[in-house]
Amino acid sequence: MTSLSVDTRRPAASVKNLFQRLLLNPPAMVALCSVVLLLAASAINSNFLMPGYLLLQLQIAAFLGIAAAGLMAVILLGHIDLSVPWTITTGAMMAAAAGATYGAGWAIPVGIACGALIGLVNGLGVAILRIPSMIFTLGANAVLQGLMVLYSGGHAPVHGATELMRALGVGKTLGVPNAVWTWVAVSLLFYLVLTRTAIGRYVYVIGNTERAAYLSGVRTGKVIVLCFVACGALAALAGILLAGYSANAYQAMGDPYVLPAIAAVVLGGTNILGGRGSYLGTVAGVMFIVLLQSVLAVLQMPEAGRQIIYGALILCMLLLYGRSARVR
Repeated sequence: MTSLSVDTRRPAASVKNLFQRLLLNPPAMVALCSVVLLLAASAINSNFLMPGYLLLQLQIAAFLGIAAAGLMAVILLGHIDLSVPWTITTGAMMAAAAGATYGAGWAIPVGIACGALIGLVNGLGVAILRIPSMIFTLGANAVLQGLMVLYSGGHAPVHGATELMRALGVGKTLGVPNAVWTWVAVSLLFYLVLTRTAIGRYVYVIGNTERAAYLSGVRTGKVIVLCFVACGALAALAGILLAGYSANAYQAMGDPYVLPAIAAVVLGGTNILGGRGSYLGTVAGVMFIVLLQSVLAVLQMPEAGRQIIYGALILCMLLLYGRSARVR
């Protein structure tokens, strides 16, 4: 008589293999987590699946996504930019002031130029002076905060957003918010630069080994400065859109964005030490963070709790991705 045995190890092994594959593909993993989170949230409130709500989440994600794109460029180098919060605020306040003083046509160019100038100073400090990026950009953030408080006298800015800033922040084209179209344009340009140009390849090479890149003939200092300039300009653009969304610029408007932006980049699979990462993963990370923020707001989670959750997510993903790197 023949006994039949069932291999109970196969389901467990298949689940383990699936989990390992997801770890090796962070964009897919974060996208899957976003879908699960959205379905779980819809069980709490059915409005989470309404088209109007999803468009609103995309609009909110555009502000974070634009700032995260620039931050990703810096993180790919193995650096960090902690001046993003007050670069966002400075870009918005200077754009509103330029629009009121010199005309609406000057608002957006001046705001972006201010962000690029901040990025240039950061890049020179890191690439030329060789000051650690965390220290230099944190100091730059404090300087910007002092300058903006001095400029406004400690009060709310008196200049509101221009009509074009409002159109970009809250207007719609073909039923889709203009902020989303702006994010799509930035994302397409950023993706093409990273994947189709020599500068994009140099960014990854420098992130892996800056010294080897320099000895290979790469002008590492120039690439580092360009990435910090891009980070500052995109942060300022995010601030301009935020000012248009809220109808005016205000102090500390960028403070809630630095940790979620870093979390989005890390959740998307970008190595915090540089050299590895996919922009599609950053987009997926942005959507996950925005959905998470929305769910926490519905649950009336206090700000302190949200910061704890963001930090815990970053630590968990660093541990998981570090384990996947060893598996790889």
